[in-house]
This record gives sequence, C-alpha cells and structure tokens, in this order.
Amino acid sequence: MAKALIGYMSSDLRTPAHLTAENARLRARVRELEDLVLSLKTENDALVTAHTADLDTSMQEMQPA
Repeated sequence: MAKALIGYMSSDLRTPAHLTAENARLRARVRELEDLVLSLKTENDALVTAHTADLDTSMQEMQPA
C-alpha cells in the first residue's frame, strides 16, 4: 500500500513548466477578479449613497410645512 501511495505522489520536486505557467496565469486572473470586485463594491457604495440622499430629499419634500 505504501508503495502505491508513494508511486501515486510525484517524487519529482521540480514543478513542470506548464504547471508553473498555469499557476501564474491563475494568480493573475484572481488578482484581476479581486480588482473587479473592489471596483464593483466602490460603485455599489456610491450608488447606495446617492439613492439614500435621493430618499432623504424625497422624505423632506413629503413633510408638511
């Protein structure tokens, strides 16, 4: 059983070039998606602030004088 597990696991300590390239590509994609999430959060916060200000203005106009 131990021989089967050892044979299953890669005994080569060097990472093949295609795996290194794929890893770098995936890390870059993760950074890109994290940046997108951050920009969408910022945009959403701005929209919520604007909407809240509109609601506050509407509520003040609805108040009797």
